[in-house]
Amino acid sequence: MTGHTSNSPNDFTGKDFAGKIALVTGTTGIGRATTLRLAEGGARVLACGIDPEANAALDAVAAERGLSLAAHLTDVADAAAVSAAVAACVARHGGLDVIVNAAAVHPYGTVLDTDPETWARCMAVNVGAIHLTARYGIPEMVKRGGGAIVNLSSAQGHACQQGVAAYVASKGAIHALTRAMALDHAAAGIRVNSVSPGSVRTPILALSARMLGAGLPEDEVFARFGAAHPIGRIGEPEEIAELIAFLASDRAGFITGADHRIDGGLTAGLGVK
Repeated sequence: MTGHTSNSPNDFTGKDFAGKIALVTGTTGIGRATTLRLAEGGARVLACGIDPEANAALDAVAAERGLSLAAHLTDVADAAAVSAAVAACVARHGGLDVIVNAAAVHPYGTVLDTDPETWARCMAVNVGAIHLTARYGIPEMVKRGGGAIVNLSSAQGHACQQGVAAYVASKGAIHALTRAMALDHAAAGIRVNSVSPGSVRTPILALSARMLGAGLPEDEVFARFGAAHPIGRIGEPEEIAELIAFLASDRAGFITGADHRIDGGLTAGLGVK
């Protein structure tokens, strides 16, 4: 059974990823939620994360729920580490059908006060890792008859705030890279899409709350962030994971090369007076 044809696109039974093998980067926030969503859908998953504690916590949840997933200590900006992670996924599960690139860093600063090392690290993690997982993962997906890649961008790739130059540059680059990958690998049966969330309850948003919240409690800052979204709240990681799962599934078989905003309406009216 190949990765491209293992499920009917019209048959959603709750095990929509039965027979699928996935590699997900990021073991906190949206990456964690996506890993669990795919595994609970029947996929065998290797989750790549740089935080040993987050990895161990994910492994513990997998053991508790009887899921076929394992966390793999990985610096996704390091080519050798990503190559080893893909090899570990193939050795453990027998192939690769789905890649989700959710790992990210979020530095603050304008171009004037972002040092070259911080800028380079942001680009390496947020954009470079997508190149690496594709470089080493696509040949394995081709062996399975195709597959799906979902890249995590951000609403800030469409309309940005001040003081986050490196982050928004990386997220805009993800949109362009997603389109390029979709065109380059469509003939091989590989679909590539991106997802652009608004504010979501993640460790990155918690960092924003600490930096921008003037000492207010996190929940109060999150409520203020949520008020900027027409829907009136911030998003939950599981909500983003549902969209990612759809795009990675056979049900989205005619969708490729597109960015999909999931931002509570945040960017719908920007610039309109």
